[in-house]
Amino acid sequence: MNRKKKVVLAVGGSSGSIYAKVLMDRLVELKDQVEAVGVVMSDNAKFNWKYELDNEDYKNYPFDFYDKMNFMAPFASGSARYETMIVCPCSMGVMGRIATGVSDDLTTRAADVILKERRRLILLPRDTPYSLIHINNMKTITEAGGIICPASPSFYSKPKDFEELALTVIDRALDLAGFELDTYRWSE
Repeated sequence: MNRKKKVVLAVGGSSGSIYAKVLMDRLVELKDQVEAVGVVMSDNAKFNWKYELDNEDYKNYPFDFYDKMNFMAPFASGSARYETMIVCPCSMGVMGRIATGVSDDLTTRAADVILKERRRLILLPRDTPYSLIHINNMKTITEAGGIICPASPSFYSKPKDFEELALTVIDRALDLAGFELDTYRWSE
């Protein structure tokens, strides 16, 4: 088996807290494949979680949480060897700062590190529609080695509730991150 993964999870401030929750739940389930999960949440992410999910349960996950301005977090440097970063959900503002190399907080610094080290950066934008600015930022990030995985759920697994629907996106992102998953696969 591959060595355990060190993952950065940045929770952006756009709507879509259900995606962050389901991703955190799934990372707990995959604990045998995980060495460390470092989480950074924007103020808007915390607000949206409470507003959309009616709780602050993000505080109960067994991960290492870092303040959005803590540049002493291990994943602010490439030497810490966090090989994957997932931004979920990814606001267009965060995406724009990543695309232009503006490292003004821990999320954008960590993304900059992941890209410069040629590691895996996966962004889950939830906004719709996209402007040409958004599309160009996605193009820039893709050209730099990042992966844009829009939070567009699939329906062929016939999800029964919002969490199952969100899981169709999260499992796709975790596939991209290299996790071994028991998940719905087309024609299997």
